[in-house]
Amino acid sequence: MLHPIRNLRAVRALSRCLALAGVVLGLSDAAGAHAAACGQAPSGELRAERVAAVQPSRTEAGLYEGPVWVKDALYFSDFSLGPGFPSRIRKLAADGTVSMVVEDSGSNGLAVDAHGDLVAATHKYKALSRYAIADGRRATIAGTYQGNVFDSPNDIAIAKDGTIYFTDPDFQKAAAPGGQPVTGVYRVGTDGKVTLVDGSRPNPNGVSLSPAGDVLYVNAGDGLLRAYPIVNGVPGQGKDIVSGLDIPDGMAIDCHGNIYVAEHPAQRVRVFSPQGRELATIRTDANVTNAAFGGADGRTLFLTGAGAVWQVRLDVTGSPY
Repeated sequence: MLHPIRNLRAVRALSRCLALAGVVLGLSDAAGAHAAACGQAPSGELRAERVAAVQPSRTEAGLYEGPVWVKDALYFSDFSLGPGFPSRIRKLAADGTVSMVVEDSGSNGLAVDAHGDLVAATHKYKALSRYAIADGRRATIAGTYQGNVFDSPNDIAIAKDGTIYFTDPDFQKAAAPGGQPVTGVYRVGTDGKVTLVDGSRPNPNGVSLSPAGDVLYVNAGDGLLRAYPIVNGVPGQGKDIVSGLDIPDGMAIDCHGNIYVAEHPAQRVRVFSPQGRELATIRTDANVTNAAFGGADGRTLFLTGAGAVWQVRLDVTGSPY
């Protein structure tokens, strides 16, 4: 016969084990449901097709940049490589029509904020700007750091709390006077305070956040993709997860946290896991600058580049810029 006290302890221990198992099973079910809803990440070789409706709006050489999906349309920067790097923002609607949004934006990378307005890396103003979707009016978000304007703000990532990260290489530094002593990665807090995240890298370019907002990814002219863990809203020491990138440019993140890195002259976007394992390659037929998820179901990947916008259907959703 079992001792009553020991028997009671055994029952309680078994109850705790069953309860814990239930929690674990519940978490596993939730993770499985998320993965199923998120879709399947791409693998192998894919090819993106040009969007025929998007035609050059200039006679001189230039690039399309900063794709961002807002509501039911893709917005992108269209800038020239001529003096001052004149730039405009254009819109590709879901029905295939293309229109002008801001004629003289001076912009490169674009993002969308919580109000549905465009946040723009503006080399014309050497600042981080906001353009109202409704009427195109511009406001400055961050114009200086330690008393100096920036070099040429390039790409943007916005955290859920409104914190903004952006890269500042010197590619369009000649657009206006002044600049910084380093090419840097910056953080703009919700209080408007600007801090330097990393000033040690040559021409930082693409910048993205993990789906949970706990990792900041930045590539640069050093060919490295670096992951900076974010603790209490502040990025820490970065760790390189991919090396040997061929002049990396803009990036996008899918709902699994995989990173889509545009490699400009290689005319491709490579997909890497959060640990840096290569998963897929998406080819284009010209130099590629950036990537963004969009479309009615969020499963179309749009790419921008040298005089073209491409698209490729995927079985996964992701970030709209």
